[in-house]
Amino acid sequence: MIGALQIVASLTSLLLVVLILLHRGKGGGLSDLFGGGFTSTFAGSSVVERNLDRITLVTVLLWIGSIIALLFLMT
Repeated sequence: MIGALQIVASLTSLLLVVLILLHRGKGGGLSDLFGGGFTSTFAGSSVVERNLDRITLVTVLLWIGSIIALLFLMT
């Protein structure tokens, strides 16, 4: 069980690095490469950016959950 949680924590850590780098900064981000330049008329951000935000949030929650589970299993 601990080994599986360590793998999940490691994979989500690497995925978080990639997802955070894809977000738009002040001068545009790598998300523009994947269609992030098209903006919606109803919101300030594009559909791609909103989906990227959602995926990042889910990944963060999985990472936090695996870290907390590892904490309880290792003590």
